[in-house]
Formats: sequence, structure tokens, C-alpha cells
Amino acid sequence: MADELTDLFTHLGESIWELATLISDRMTTNVSSSITNMTVQGWIRLIAIVGAYALLRPYIIKMGAKFQAKQFEKDQQEVGEISPNQLRGEIGVPDASDDDDDDVRGEATGSDWGKKARKRQRNMIKQLLDAEEQRLHETFDEQEDKDIEEFLVE
Repeated sequence: MADELTDLFTHLGESIWELATLISDRMTTNVSSSITNMTVQGWIRLIAIVGAYALLRPYIIKMGAKFQAKQFEKDQQEVGEISPNQLRGEIGVPDASDDDDDDVRGEATGSDWGKKARKRQRNMIKQLLDAEEQRLHETFDEQEDKDIEEFLVE
């Protein structure tokens, strides 16, 4: 079994080496033949393309930088200025608007980061307490019914 694996890896290595040499041979042959067989018109075309690229590249980069700067400024204006306390979520200061039963599954922005999670947690605790209260009320009613039934049967 080990001999078969060794033969397999040896054959695989040889195949990869043959492929690499084939690619390099073809690349050198094609590039060298392209250069030697190029006409004057081809050389002028190549020089024009490389020259245009060399001349226009700095302007294209500057144009891209201006576009990115405008986009960045636009994004900054949309976000607005945020104070550090807003980033922290202004913990410790109860807000009357926190008790709203609005849809709290929306996206949170940087200024109210964590606020929606606190609302979800508060709503979940309310639901759990309501469910427990309902269960206790039902068990109390059942217990009361058993007590009344006990007195009626006797």
C-alpha cells in the first residue's frame, strides 16, 4: 500500500513538472515569436498604448481619489456627529421612550447601539413575567376550585 502511494505521488509530481515545463516553453516561444515577428505598425501601437497608460494613470488615480473623498464626505454627513456617550448608549439614564412597544428588531445605528437589544430583553422579561403570572393565576384558580368542590362533596 505504501509503495502504491509513493508511486502515485511520484507520478503526480512528474506530471506537475511536465505541465510547468510545457507552460514555460510555450510562453517563451510565443513571446519571443511575437516580438521577432512584430511589424512597425505593431510596435507603434504597443508604444502608443504603453505611453497612454503611463500618461493617464496619475490622472485616473486622482479622479478616483476625488470620487472616494466625495463619497466619504457624503457618508459622514449622513451619519452626523456622534458623542462618546451616544456610542455607549447613555446607560444609567432612563428614557421615557424606552417603554414603547415599537418594533425593536430593526437595524441599530451608532447612536443607539444596544438600545434595541435592551428593549428586546425588557420585552422578553415582561413576557416571561406575564406568562408566570398567568400560570400562577390558573393554578390558584384550580386550587380554589378544588377547595370549593371539597366543601360541596361533603
